[in-house]
Amino acid sequence: MVIGFMESKLNKFMKLNIIQNRKYSYIVSGTLILISILSLIAWGLKPGIDFTGGSLMELSFDGTRPDVAVIEESLTSLELGEIKIQPFGDNNNILRFKNVDEDTHQVILGKLKETFNGQNDSSLAIEERFESIGPVLGKELQDKAWVAIFLASMMIVLYIAYAFRKVSKPVESWKFGLAAIVALIHDILIVTGLFSILGHFAGIEVDSLFVTALLTILGFSVHDTIVVFDRTRENLSKHYSSNFEEVVNDSINQTISRSINTSLTTLLVLITLYLFGGATISSFILALIAGITVGTYSSIFVASPVLVTWYFWAKRLKS
Repeated sequence: MVIGFMESKLNKFMKLNIIQNRKYSYIVSGTLILISILSLIAWGLKPGIDFTGGSLMELSFDGTRPDVAVIEESLTSLELGEIKIQPFGDNNNILRFKNVDEDTHQVILGKLKETFNGQNDSSLAIEERFESIGPVLGKELQDKAWVAIFLASMMIVLYIAYAFRKVSKPVESWKFGLAAIVALIHDILIVTGLFSILGHFAGIEVDSLFVTALLTILGFSVHDTIVVFDRTRENLSKHYSSNFEEVVNDSINQTISRSINTSLTTLLVLITLYLFGGATISSFILALIAGITVGTYSSIFVASPVLVTWYFWAKRLKS
């Protein structure tokens, strides 16, 4: 009780006028979304083999990493078409080429070992991973990814509309759902825009793990938003005669410490995983870090402000 009393006093002392100053949130969000959209239009996302089809081989070299030209030359006789070789980490190279069967894979591996494990032991080549996906499967995965994101968004709207079905004044329950979707679209656009920029300048690709990250971000962000909306619902039942803008602002202030603390603890784990979890999941973890950061921001500075703005627009239209 003492802690609760102190938190209550602290919230009153440090009350933030988030709703009243929502125009600044809109400016920040609008700028980030504009940058993301322009990046997606100009560069798009760099799809991995999960979506385009093809083969990926990661080689590590126990010693001096050979030049890209040397690796290309060793595979010239195999007629693999265009081979993209990307240095990775300290001693690794990632090779991308057309889709091949297992027999061809073994021929490639044998050729590389013959070249680098023969006379020059200082460049001992070790295969870390090999993935091969056909173009038909890649297209199917891409289509299913967008369908999954769309269906998840629709289910969120329906769930929130049902959960808030007893809230009809001063805003209808379904508007809570759509305000949450606006925040989710905000989060997805900014994260995909970030990966568009990273894909263009750093060569980072998006794959099925990226889609998994987006779906995880949807769940985390909407969870945070529902916490704020649920407190708004409680406060509306207690203070219905109060100003709606003030009720929503109080609700955000009452839940902001919980939202930030939950996100910070999650981010600490993710940052540790990003630093020590290895290259295979680094892009996935980076997407989660960006998404949870943006999702926490949107649950505080986007979802509820949109709800209040919508309330005033509807009120203005009726008058």
